[in-house]
Amino acid sequence: MTTPAERLQTPEGRSRLIKHFEQSSIEKHNDAWNDLWETGSSNMWDRGKPSPALIDLLEQREDILSPIAANGQRKKILVPGCGKGYDVVMLALHGFDAVGLEISSKGVSTAEEYAHKELQTPQAYNFGPAWANKFGRGSVSFIQGDFFQSDCTKGEKFDLIYDYTFLCALHPEMRAQWASRMADLLFSGGLLVCLEFPLFKELSHPGPPWPLQGVHSDLLAEGGDGILYPPKPPQQAGTGSFERKWYIKPERSYESGQGADMLSIYARK
Repeated sequence: MTTPAERLQTPEGRSRLIKHFEQSSIEKHNDAWNDLWETGSSNMWDRGKPSPALIDLLEQREDILSPIAANGQRKKILVPGCGKGYDVVMLALHGFDAVGLEISSKGVSTAEEYAHKELQTPQAYNFGPAWANKFGRGSVSFIQGDFFQSDCTKGEKFDLIYDYTFLCALHPEMRAQWASRMADLLFSGGLLVCLEFPLFKELSHPGPPWPLQGVHSDLLAEGGDGILYPPKPPQQAGTGSFERKWYIKPERSYESGQGADMLSIYARK
């Protein structure tokens, strides 16, 4: 028997999600996501566990992502579109003060329920083979709101942001707003960590999830609008608000993106 996440990768599963959003204008997409939560359809995109690629990055490359700042304080990380909170809890277990953001009030209550239970008895899937409890546990909190509204996080800025399936859930016309908002939410020098998915879909294919081949670099480093289909001349390199620091093919990722996913890390200028 296939899992809900695996069913989403079949033509039938993708068609269901795509058809749901074809019936809504871009302005109504927030409502469309909320409807999926309210009707118990969030399992269409649910992975059931935190990101193996992110876990390995945290545990194997502390030189890149340490939860403790030079002044000894814990770093604060935001996970927009956090779903049921798997990555938020895992990040807190690895020492970060982690904040999850969801558009749906039901999504937030689901994540809070998961976090309350999981923090009491963490499951093994939160940790990789290199796990060592060096930093203690950070805090977990959730916000219900619209990522694109400036008052959503009450003016707070973050040391890091993690994006997995948030960008690919947005209509391509919203990508430039996504990049601008990411820049607003990060401190100068702060890091945006992206598990790029899906990279196996042709740019001409519909979404969500929308294909993202080359989109992150265009948006963040080159200052483009992220709309790469139909093809157009590239932007001048280095004109974006971010500089790409690392581009890594993870050894482990979710089954749906294994072998195709890339981890990219961008620093806010």
